[in-house]
Amino acid sequence: MTDTPAPTGAAITLSGCGKTFPDGTCALEPLDLQITPGETIVLLGPSGCGKTTTLRIIAGLESPDAGGKVLFDGQDVTQLPIEKRNVGMVFQSYALFPNMSVIENVAYGLRVRGVAKKERLARAAEVLEMMRIDQLAERRIDQLSGGQRQRVALARALAVRPRVILLDEPLTALDAALRDHLRAEIDGLLRRLAITAIYVTHDQAEALALGDRIVVMRHGAIAQIGSPRDIYFRPADDFVASFVGVTNRLEGAVRGGRFETAAGSIAVAGPDRATASLAFRPETAVLCGAGDSGLRFRVEQVHFQGARQRVQLGAADGGRLVVEAAADAVLVVGDDVGLVLDPARFVLV
Repeated sequence: MTDTPAPTGAAITLSGCGKTFPDGTCALEPLDLQITPGETIVLLGPSGCGKTTTLRIIAGLESPDAGGKVLFDGQDVTQLPIEKRNVGMVFQSYALFPNMSVIENVAYGLRVRGVAKKERLARAAEVLEMMRIDQLAERRIDQLSGGQRQRVALARALAVRPRVILLDEPLTALDAALRDHLRAEIDGLLRRLAITAIYVTHDQAEALALGDRIVVMRHGAIAQIGSPRDIYFRPADDFVASFVGVTNRLEGAVRGGRFETAAGSIAVAGPDRATASLAFRPETAVLCGAGDSGLRFRVEQVHFQGARQRVQLGAADGGRLVVEAAADAVLVVGDDVGLVLDPARFVLV
């Protein structure tokens, strides 16, 4: 069994870090965040939610409002510029220099830091080999594919041996298949190097695949922090539930320990509520015979997807749900079915 590498990254603390721009726009409400050495944190949320502003404050490209502090390993770096924080950064656009070769691009950060030419070229060659693109060392940037450029940008960020690596939607410009492949490569690389990493994305699949913890953001504030499983299966509120993955909702009320809806009722814990919404993921529900559950629906559509089937169900009040079923399950459009929900895997909101 391979030993887990000792973390080589910095512990990061954000304390009261907000950001208001000169025109009065509040991009980020004051937030507190603790990141442990070697941890991969994903900042997830829609455009304009404050995730990139948070990343830029960690990098030193933006200053927090008065009172906000950024600490690396307990040292206050709030006033230090990016070049003095020992961070590597990978941008969405890659920001590579077209007039330089691949190895010159990778060595650029070392050159800025005053590393002697022989050493910086040796370190650049080392990281190119680690990224498996050493054969591209002398090529110009305009001779590279999108995936190759992404690897060069990542290699340049790693060449300075940073305590922290910051990635701002680095895979957005790539096609879906390449994005999935490189996402797996990045995940393996970060685990192997044990560098503290902060990854910004609006892609839920990326967040769930890469993050040790996910910070879901909305309107410049943190909506929830948790492991991928916590975020997915135990969302803190309706926004998190709807933003991270497909979520079904049944509208109804809670009376006498049962959630009552147009499709029937099931036992739930908690006080009576005149209005309530029961949320659950498609894969957490189990289809059964129409008389074997307190919830009854009609099959409206069935889509075969290879390993699974995706089934659309209709309720008596016109509401619709999407659930998953085994590939060999026999489901006929128009038939009535029952639905079994595990109390540990649904949320009343």
